[in-house]
Amino acid sequence: MDYDATDRFSEAEEAEIQRIVAADATGDERAIEAALRPKSLDEVIGQQRVREQLGLVLEAARARGRAPDHVLLSGPPGLGKTTLAMIIAAEMGSPLRLTSGPAITHAGDLAAIISGLNEGDVLFVDEIHRMSRAAEEMLYMAMEDFRVDVIIGKGPGATAIPLEIPPFTLVGATTRAGLLPGPLRDRFGFTAHLEFYEPEDLDQIVHRSAGLLDVHLTAEGSAEIAGRSRGTPRIANRLLRRVRDYAQVRADGTVTRDVAMSALELYEVDTLGLDRLDRGVIDVLCRRFGGGPVGLSTLAVAVGEERETVEEVAEPFLVRNGFLARTPRGRIATPAAWAHLGLVPPAPGVTDATLFED
Repeated sequence: MDYDATDRFSEAEEAEIQRIVAADATGDERAIEAALRPKSLDEVIGQQRVREQLGLVLEAARARGRAPDHVLLSGPPGLGKTTLAMIIAAEMGSPLRLTSGPAITHAGDLAAIISGLNEGDVLFVDEIHRMSRAAEEMLYMAMEDFRVDVIIGKGPGATAIPLEIPPFTLVGATTRAGLLPGPLRDRFGFTAHLEFYEPEDLDQIVHRSAGLLDVHLTAEGSAEIAGRSRGTPRIANRLLRRVRDYAQVRADGTVTRDVAMSALELYEVDTLGLDRLDRGVIDVLCRRFGGGPVGLSTLAVAVGEERETVEEVAEPFLVRNGFLARTPRGRIATPAAWAHLGLVPPAPGVTDATLFED
């Protein structure tokens, strides 16, 4: 199906179609995710090296009877960073306190959180790279010396009151590890980077989630969903729920390969996991600009989306899967993009659609 920028869904329909392959979770989805999360390291599927390394850290800490080292988890959204934080707390038999970097806007916010910690507690800070600078500097001392200095008053009369904190474990999660300052990264005793999942692992995850959701599916149906999940368990679980709905309403309730294909075709998720926006970007790039190079602003206007949407939502997946390349002159379509659309790339020198960014 060709993409036409004038053939637009309503805002609600467009948001739903984009959400189905987005790696971020919505508010309602978090409640469903909670029921599907593994409760121990033994239940985690995939991420073999991270599981083994983290298991050693936790086992050694239990043997010493002390809180484990601070843990930094990095990687794209939807790969299980929050799940691992919950497992760390469960494996240590400790309470888990949750917060996020954007919520900590002042040093006082952080002081209020960590002053309420008990010995051995696990503090999980999601998107830790988005903390304020003042809070980061206070966190350095809290992580290393287990104390913070609370400033009372202002100006020359201000007084610093040291506040001792029981030993705790900080688990930080970030999708952009490069934005973390060096002094903060260095204070984590264990750092793990989560990779995208292989289809075989996602197949197991879909089977496990289907059992928890009481969904009847065949091996072929599970493999079809896993293959379109963009290497992300959150997307796999989301696609499973949408295919389940389709099977319940338009089939006999069993998710077979044909049912999964029909359902995902309805939601415009193709065999490689590309959605309407992804295909629109490479379609416009190939058909209208001869494969590029073309500037990002021009490409966004041609697709009918905001520049930030194309750059932050569509491009990462297209670049990672070899459909699009960024060059100093602009974006270009790769041979894989032409092949995926069933088009023949022009011969070298036939077209020179070089469009620079504004």
